[in-house]
Amino acid sequence: MRHAALDIGRGGGASRDGLIWRHLGGLTVLQILGLLEPVDMAAFAPGSVDAVHYISEASRLAYADRDRYIADPAFVDVPVTGMLDSGYLARRTQLIRRDRTLGIAGAGHPPGVQGSPHAPNMAVDHPSTTHFSIVDRWGNAVSMTSSVEAPFGSHLVAGGFILNNQLTDFSFVPEADGRPVANAVAPGKRPRSSMSPMVIFGPDGKLFAVVGSPGGSRIIAYVAQTVVALIDWQMAMPAAIALPRHVNRNGVLELEAGTALTALAEPLRARGHEVVIGPIASGLHGIRAVAGGYEGGADPRREGIVLGD
Repeated sequence: MRHAALDIGRGGGASRDGLIWRHLGGLTVLQILGLLEPVDMAAFAPGSVDAVHYISEASRLAYADRDRYIADPAFVDVPVTGMLDSGYLARRTQLIRRDRTLGIAGAGHPPGVQGSPHAPNMAVDHPSTTHFSIVDRWGNAVSMTSSVEAPFGSHLVAGGFILNNQLTDFSFVPEADGRPVANAVAPGKRPRSSMSPMVIFGPDGKLFAVVGSPGGSRIIAYVAQTVVALIDWQMAMPAAIALPRHVNRNGVLELEAGTALTALAEPLRARGHEVVIGPIASGLHGIRAVAGGYEGGADPRREGIVLGD
């Protein structure tokens, strides 16, 4: 994969150290893309067995690191530099085999991490989230994802706003095997998030695309797949967003029901994947820069519309 430079939408603003994005899903998206960097994804057809397999295996490895290391950086030393280190990612990519799945992947040991201080996260992500992407006439770009967590949040309203239930993004288990979980609840601590608003720039520094999605912890997979489609397969934004979805969060491989991907179930099982077929309700919205202007796409799986001047 040969991808453009990426920047992460900062979502909820700056934390005490100005790096709130470190506990958002964008860090895991970047890991997935980095793990695919040595792979010639352009050689695989969209929706092919190889494309689904490699993206799934990279997702396993990235989600494993996410569950071990990502939490509020004001409380936990998130090893961002090590997790995105090209040498580290290249070594992790070497674990991927074309003919066989890794199965449940273990977290890696990024440069700068001393020992094995944290146990894996155990949390429940809910999908009541929304996203919009905007580029104005002056070229200013916004990728914004917002969430109330569970349906209707905490079921409380204040000043006309539904209050969120974001505390369920914390790990439900504070420690395991005598080791603390990085994303354990604590006073004043922000829970880990899967939101992955992305602003993508080309090698020339110019805006290439803006994209994001709702969907709980599946957001990371939705966005990563769309970026691969835009860059490696050079797809238009509406086509990239409409691609059949597949998700692997370091467990079962989910294939979207009613799509061509269901025909891949047996070939993927032959590589060792545990496959389930069911509805996958991504809600991607994106804009891509094209000659003379922009093109937009709204996910046909949910409500959404493209508007432009």
